[in-house]
Amino acid sequence: MDEKKEKAKKQVPLRLSASLYNELAAWAEDEFRSVNGQIEYLLTECVRQRRKKSD
Repeated sequence: MDEKKEKAKKQVPLRLSASLYNELAAWAEDEFRSVNGQIEYLLTECVRQRRKKSD
């Protein structure tokens, strides 16, 4: 059951400027992702890089 909890997605309200949203939307489209998927991908990559620096 703990594994299910870890895989469950949390909903987070997020406010972005229109210009930032448009940039993310264009980038997401280039990479065949949704805007939400692109944001999640970028955040995951940032966390991964931060962990590498800590090691």
